[in-house]
Amino acid sequence: MSTKTTNIPLSWSELKTLTYFQLDPVNGATNPQARLRLFGASESEVRVTLYRDNHAWCPYCQKVWLWLEEKQIPYRIEKITMFCYGKKESWYKRKVPSGMLPAIELDDRLITESDDILIALEETFGALGQSMQDPSVLPLRRLERLLFRAWCTWLCSPARFPGQEQHNRKQFIEVVKKVEEALASTTGAYFLAEFGTVDVIFPPYVERMNASLYYYKGYSLRESNTYLSKWFEAMESRPAYRGTQSDFHTHAHDLPPQMGGCWSNDEPQTKLNQSRVDNGPWFGLPDATYPEPDNSRAEALYRVIKHHDNIIRVNPADDKLFDTALRCALTYMMSEEECTPPQGSDSALRYLRDRINVPRDMSIYAAKRLKTSLEKTAALVGDSQGEPIPLRHRRDQDPANFILV
Repeated sequence: MSTKTTNIPLSWSELKTLTYFQLDPVNGATNPQARLRLFGASESEVRVTLYRDNHAWCPYCQKVWLWLEEKQIPYRIEKITMFCYGKKESWYKRKVPSGMLPAIELDDRLITESDDILIALEETFGALGQSMQDPSVLPLRRLERLLFRAWCTWLCSPARFPGQEQHNRKQFIEVVKKVEEALASTTGAYFLAEFGTVDVIFPPYVERMNASLYYYKGYSLRESNTYLSKWFEAMESRPAYRGTQSDFHTHAHDLPPQMGGCWSNDEPQTKLNQSRVDNGPWFGLPDATYPEPDNSRAEALYRVIKHHDNIIRVNPADDKLFDTALRCALTYMMSEEECTPPQGSDSALRYLRDRINVPRDMSIYAAKRLKTSLEKTAALVGDSQGEPIPLRHRRDQDPANFILV
């Protein structure tokens, strides 16, 4: 479709007619908006309540979430505020004094620590393939922890003496080789002969490694390792994983407050990667390689329309100016008609561009479409950026500012 030009953005009522996106949060595809998941069962069969973070940033929550989705165990969801982006709910602190996430209630029994949670779920509902205590699983669980420590050392340690950066890089890559060997030893793409527990344990942090090392170290974990690449592709063939999966931008900027800082090197590739993740183009990044769904634009539009009052309210720009600019961006996204926004709205559009959270707000490809449209529209009037993303906290993402669904 060739690009056209218009000076009049579509109204909100006109935009509403352009999205056919529908989501059944209870019985449909895996999604972060759900408060109840039944998989076709009756609500009386629910025995599990999962307490997880609002933003789907917590890797340990993702592990339990993915297990429940793959097993299709009916469960309720209570969403809790992580400290880095707001005040934790007092009722949850009374239930879990440490405030740690995730937690579950299983038949009125409270359980914390993600591994203990999975073991308890296995004892009640059966294992996902192989059990947590299976002799084939235990060494792979230890390998995941070894990889985690090597990643933390490289990502979160500033180079204090010559050669330290390269030493930490080499140490990480040596552990990655062990992961590659483990994956190469099986006949399929998963860690064992068939998909199972191990493939639920690895994704949360490996997904974050893929994003953070690309952004802060110029190293592409997925593109540099044959068997991990195949494993990612296999995981992305699973609807449950795609429903929990995040993108490079979300992880690159939500990790520093959680990890106590992420240290960037000065390599040219790192700078190129950072510009790409922050400013686009976002299509083609190795955060997702499965084909773009046909409904990605419709999903992005649906989610913006649902929350547009709060999106406009929390933006630092004048409400009327940003409302018009946002409709210009959405008009372009849905019609590919360039619509020049008001002068001075470029920073407001980029403020939103930088705060689209995957998967809380929308799925990866929907976010790519929306980011592209926001950037394209902002560029029509200037190169001003939005307020910088905080490094020590993410109170700019306080869930109290939004009506959560």
